[in-house]
Formats: sequence, C-alpha cells, structure tokens
Amino acid sequence: MTLKPRSEAVGPADPETTASLRARLEAAAQTRLGRSLAIRHVNTGSCGGCELELRALNNVVYDLERFGLRFVESPRHADILLVTGPLTRNLKAALEQAWDATPDPKWVVAVGDCALDGGVFKGSYAVLGGTGLSIPVDLKIGGCPPPPTQILAGLRSLLEANAS
Repeated sequence: MTLKPRSEAVGPADPETTASLRARLEAAAQTRLGRSLAIRHVNTGSCGGCELELRALNNVVYDLERFGLRFVESPRHADILLVTGPLTRNLKAALEQAWDATPDPKWVVAVGDCALDGGVFKGSYAVLGGTGLSIPVDLKIGGCPPPPTQILAGLRSLLEANAS
C-alpha cells in the first residue's frame, strides 16, 4: 500500500508579484541564499488571527518546508522578517531592533490588514499604523486574516524571484 502525501497541491505563484520582487533582488543575495529562506515572525500587536494562519503553514496540509521556507527563532538567522499586527507604540522599537539585527540582504513581508495600515485597530491611541511607517516593506499580503494559501503564494513568489 502506497501512502500519498497529505499536502495540498499549490498553483503557480503570481507572475506580477514575482516580477516586482525579482527586480529588487541582487546577484549577491542569490548567491548567499540559494533556494532556501529563513523567516523570523515579528508580532507588533496583533489579535492572534494571523498567527493562527502562520502556524497552519507548518502543518502537514501546507508543509512550508517543502518549498525551502522555514521559521527561525532569531532575526540574526533570518532572511525575511514576517510582520503581523498593527505597529503599536510599545513594539515599534522591538521591530526596529529586529530589522537592525537581521543581516543584509533582508526582506520584510507584512501579513494581514493590520500590518498594512493598522486594520481594525487604526485610529487607536496605541497604534501608529502599518509596518511601513517604521521599516521598508517588500511584500504585502492583505486579509483579515489572510488564509494560509494566500500567505504561501506570496512567500513562494519571494522564493521564486530569489531563485531566478
């Protein structure tokens, strides 16, 4: 009896996103990174919805590591800062420290509406806005929360742009 993998088949990455990311990557980055990217998740004040979807990426259904993507515990080991939640006053410095600790070349992926512009928390006294107010954002993945398939498609675009 042959067991089939339980992971879902994924479609092709969005060509427009891949093309825009490819323009940003340099030859040095391609040499350094090869076909594997390490992701450091940074929560800047989210409700937890995006985190649930991110954790689903590691399960047997989506199997993030089959694409050469993996989560790491330190920004010093990361190639990508994946930011969720609105940029709060209390966590702005932490995000900037993670940015500074991440070696070049590095990319920032803002996941969820809150990371893009503050989302449902926009206008709160504690919220400054989106991730882009503090550090440059290379890839935006909208949604409240975005499904794992959408997050995976964006990350695959980044990976494929890096491999070309």
